[in-house]
Amino acid sequence: MTPEIVTVDCDANPLCQQVFDWTGQAWLAEGSYLFLVKPFRILLILLVALLVRFLLHRTINRLVRSTAEGSVPTILKPLRERIPSTVPSLFPERRRQRAEAIGSALRSFVTFTVFAIAILMILGELGVNLAPLLASAGIAGVALGFGAQSLVKDLLAGLFMLLEDQYGVGDTVDLGEATGTVEAVGLRITTIRDVRGVLWYIRNGEIVRVGNKSQGWAMVLVDIPIGFAAVEEATAVLRAAAQSLAEDPDYAEDFIDPPEVLGVEQITVDGTVIRAIAKTPSDAQFRVGREIRRRLTEALETSGIAAQIAASRMYSRLTGPTAPTTPASGGPVDDSETGQGGPT
Repeated sequence: MTPEIVTVDCDANPLCQQVFDWTGQAWLAEGSYLFLVKPFRILLILLVALLVRFLLHRTINRLVRSTAEGSVPTILKPLRERIPSTVPSLFPERRRQRAEAIGSALRSFVTFTVFAIAILMILGELGVNLAPLLASAGIAGVALGFGAQSLVKDLLAGLFMLLEDQYGVGDTVDLGEATGTVEAVGLRITTIRDVRGVLWYIRNGEIVRVGNKSQGWAMVLVDIPIGFAAVEEATAVLRAAAQSLAEDPDYAEDFIDPPEVLGVEQITVDGTVIRAIAKTPSDAQFRVGREIRRRLTEALETSGIAAQIAASRMYSRLTGPTAPTTPASGGPVDDSETGQGGPT
C-alpha cells in the first residue's frame, strides 16, 4: 500500500516549507506566515519606529543644549545675532527658555510623524486597504484645514516667532493694540500685561508687527524746552549735568555711550528745544531716562535758567494780542475799551 503524500500550498514561501518539514502539519505550515511572519514584521516596525524616534529626539536635545549654551551654528541664529555687535548677550536664561520651547515643539512633531507612519505600515501588514483610509483622511484634513485655518495660522506664526526670537518672556513690546510686558509665550497665544495691569491674550496669527523695546540696546531721547533763554548758556549747563551723570559710579555700567547734549532740536512758538541722548542697555533705558531728566531739570533750576524760562513765558502771555493794555497815564484800565464791560 502506497503511503499518502501530503502537499501544502506555501506560495513559494520558504518559511512555510521549512515549518512543514519540521512539523509535518499542513495547517501549521500554511498559517506560519500569519502567526510568525506577520507578528515579527509588526514587532520590527515598532522597534524601528522607537529607534528612529530615539535618535531624532537625541539629535533635537543636542541641538537644544548647544543653542542654550550659545554654540549654535551661525546659520541657525536669529539675524540680529549674526551681525557683529559691541553689546554682550544679556539674556542667557531667555535663550535657554526659547531653545526648550522649540525643542518641545520639535519633539512632539517628530513623535506624531514617526508613530503615524508606523501605524499605517502596521495596518498595511494586517491587510487593511489603506487607499480608502488615506483618501478619507485627506478629505477630513481638507475640511479640518478650512474649519481650523485660523488655528493653523496661529500655530505657524507662533513657531516662526520662536524660531526667529522676535520676543520672549519679560520683554517690553508694542504689538499694536497692546503694549506692555510679555508674561507668557505659546505657539498659539501670547500674553501681555500693560502698564494699567490689564492682561491681554493675543493670538499669534493676528500679530502683524512687533516693536521690541528690550533687545540689545536702547536710545534715550530727552527734549528740554528752554523757552527764549540763552541757548549757549543753557547748552553748557546741560552738558555739564550730563557729564556728571556719566562720571557717577552708580550709573557707570548703565551706559554704552555716555549722555550727550546735541544742541537745538527745534524752535516753537514757546521757544527753543534742546535734545540730549544716551545709549544704554535695553534693561536700563527707563532708569537712565528718569535720572537724566531729573539731573537736567535740577541743573536748569540751579543755574537760574528755569527762572528765565518762566519769566519769558509770563512775558509772552502778558504781551499777547488779547492782553489788556495800560494807559500811558498809568491810571486804571477801563474794561469798556477791551470789550469786557464796565466796572462792577
